[in-house]
Amino acid sequence: METTENKTGGSVTEVQSFEEMHLSDELLRGVYAFGWDSPTPIQRKAIVPAKSGQDIIIHAQSGTGKTGTFVTALLAQIDVSKAETQALILSPVRELALQTQSVVNALGQFMGVSCHASVGGRSGRDDAAALRKKPHVVTGTPGRVLGNLTRGFMSAHAIRSVVLDETDVLLEQGFEEQMRGIFGELPGDVQAMLVTATLETETQAVADQLLRDPVKVLIPLEQVTLEGIKQYYIDCERDEYKAGVLTDLYGTLSVAQSIVFCNTQRRALQLAEHMDTEGFTVSVLTGEMPQEDREEVIRAFKSGSSRVLIATDVVARGIDAPSVSAVMNFDLPHDRANYIHRIGRCGRMGKKGVAINLVASTDFRQLQGLEKYYSTVIPVLPADFATHLG
Repeated sequence: METTENKTGGSVTEVQSFEEMHLSDELLRGVYAFGWDSPTPIQRKAIVPAKSGQDIIIHAQSGTGKTGTFVTALLAQIDVSKAETQALILSPVRELALQTQSVVNALGQFMGVSCHASVGGRSGRDDAAALRKKPHVVTGTPGRVLGNLTRGFMSAHAIRSVVLDETDVLLEQGFEEQMRGIFGELPGDVQAMLVTATLETETQAVADQLLRDPVKVLIPLEQVTLEGIKQYYIDCERDEYKAGVLTDLYGTLSVAQSIVFCNTQRRALQLAEHMDTEGFTVSVLTGEMPQEDREEVIRAFKSGSSRVLIATDVVARGIDAPSVSAVMNFDLPHDRANYIHRIGRCGRMGKKGVAINLVASTDFRQLQGLEKYYSTVIPVLPADFATHLG
C-alpha cells in the first residue's frame, strides 16, 4: 500500500492489488472474470474508502475504470442473503444506466446479485413489477426512479448506498430537483458517492449539501486528457469538405471499430447517407430514435457486427465498446466537457486510441478553446498516423 496526498490536503491510501482490498472470493472471481488483472489508479485510491461506507467524491475521466470503482465498492457491501434493494445508481441517460447494469451483472455474477435498470422508454408496468421483487441493485434515470419511489413501487428503506454518476451532467440536464427528491425518500444515513469527470462550482455545491465529510479522490483538470489517447486535428478548410476528408481517411484507416460524433441528428443522418453512397457500412445512433432501436444499435455495435457508429452525444457517456480505437469529431462539441467523454470512448482502461478532430476554418477558435480548457496541445494529424493505432 502507498499513501498519497489528495487535492484537499488529506491522504488517500493506494491499494495496489484487488486481493489487498479484502473483497469476497465471489466478488474477486467476478473482477478477474471481467478481465481486470490489477486496479487502475482511481480504483487503487477509491474502492477501499467507498466500500467502507464513507461518502466519497470520485473525480476521474472516462476510460479510467470509475464505473468499476463504485460498482465494486457497492457490491462489496451487498448482503445477498437479504431480498432487499440495497444500492441505487443514478445516471443522466438511459444508455449509461443500462451500461452500468451490465457491469453490475458481470462483476456480481458469482455472488447471486440481482440488478434492475429502471429507465424511461420502457413499460412502466414491467418496471414496477421488477422493482417489487426488490433487486439488490437498481440503476436508473432520476425521473423514472423518483416516480417509482413516490408511488411506492420501489422499496427504499434498506438502501445503504446511492451513486450519482456523471453528477456534472445530471446538473446540466436539470435533474437537481429530482435528485433532492430521491434523497428525501432514502434513509437519512445513506452513503452517497458523487462521480464526475469535471468538478465545476455547481457540482461542488451539491456535494457540500448532500454528502457528509466526504473522502475526495480528485484528478486536477490539467491531468484529465487521457494519456493513452493521441489527439489530432485535420484542417478541412471548409465545412462542406469534411465528409470527403472523412471518407478519404477511412480509405486508409485500419481499426476494429470507431465512433464518429456529430452535433445534431440531421448532420449524423446526412453523413451516414454520404458514407453509404461511398460504399461504407455504418450505423447511426441519435437521441431522437425510439429507445428499442437505440438499444439494438448499441447491441450490434458492442457485438462487433457494426464497425463504424455515427452518433450524437447520446452515446458520449453511455457506451463502452473495448474494440473502439478511434474517435472522429466530425463536429467539435458545443459543450467543452463533452469533448473528454467523446474521446474517452476509445483508449478504454489504458488501451491506445486516437481522437481526430475535423476542423474547418471557422472551427479553429473552438479548437483553441479546447486546448486552453484542458491545458493540452492538439497537433495536426501526422502522415504516419496509422502507427498510432496499434
